[in-house]
Amino acid sequence: MLALRELQAGFAAHLKGEDRPDLAEAVVGDTISAAARLRIHRHHMRRSLVGALASTFPTVQAIVGEAFFRTMAERFVLRELPAQPVLAEYGAGFPAFVSGYGPAVALPYLADMAKLDCALNLAFHAPLEDRLTASGLADVPAEHLFDLKPALAAGSTLLQSAYPIDRIWHASQPGATVGTVSLEEGPASVLVLRRPDDAAFASVNAAEQAFLAAIVEGSSLGEAAQAAVFVEPAADPSRIFARLLALEAFAALQHVR
Repeated sequence: MLALRELQAGFAAHLKGEDRPDLAEAVVGDTISAAARLRIHRHHMRRSLVGALASTFPTVQAIVGEAFFRTMAERFVLRELPAQPVLAEYGAGFPAFVSGYGPAVALPYLADMAKLDCALNLAFHAPLEDRLTASGLADVPAEHLFDLKPALAAGSTLLQSAYPIDRIWHASQPGATVGTVSLEEGPASVLVLRRPDDAAFASVNAAEQAFLAAIVEGSSLGEAAQAAVFVEPAADPSRIFARLLALEAFAALQHVR
C-alpha cells in the first residue's frame, strides 16, 4: 500500500496524464475496474477544472471562443493543479500561462485580459469592509491630511496595460454595443474594486494611476500627490483624491490621530 505522500503525488501525476498502475491497489473496483474508475475520475476532474477556469476567465473565453479556450485551459490544467480546495481561487497562474501560449500569439493583449478577469474574480470573493469617505476624514486635522497612508480596500487591484483592456472588456460582454476596438487606443489603467453585490473596475488616467501606485507602495497622500504631478504637471491631486473617495477605493481608517 502506498504511503499518503506517495499516494497524493501519484494522484497528481495521474491527473496530469501519467499512467500509474500502482494506484489501482488504492481504488476499490466492482463492476467497473479500478483502472477504469481512475480514468473516469481524471476525466471529471479535468472537466471541473476547465469549468472553473471558464467561470473565472469569462472575458478570455468570449474573445477566443469556447473550443479554443477549452484546449488552452486543458493545457494549463496539465501543468498546474489546484494548490487549495476552493476552485474559485484556482487559476492565479493562468495569465502567465496565456502570455506564453503559442496559439494565442496573435492576441498580445489576451494575457492582460486574463489578469483583468482574475482581478475581478479576486475582488468578487474579497470580504466587504467599511470604506473611507469624506465624512470619515472630518476628524483629521488639515495639516495632517497629507501624512495619511490609506490602504486600498480589500480585493482591489491596480492594473496597467499597453492595450485598451477597458474597452476590450466592454466590447466582449454579452450584448455589447461597443464596436471594433483598435489596439492603437491603448495603453490603459484600471482600478478593480469590490462592490456590494459584484466586482467592477474604473478606468484611471496617468496621473490617477501614479497616485494609486504610490498608495499601493505605502506612500502618504502627500507623496502620492507628488507622484501624480510628476507624471502630469497639470494634474489636480485634490480632484484625484475626491474621485477615488467617490469610488470608495480606500479602506476605512483604523486609527486617526
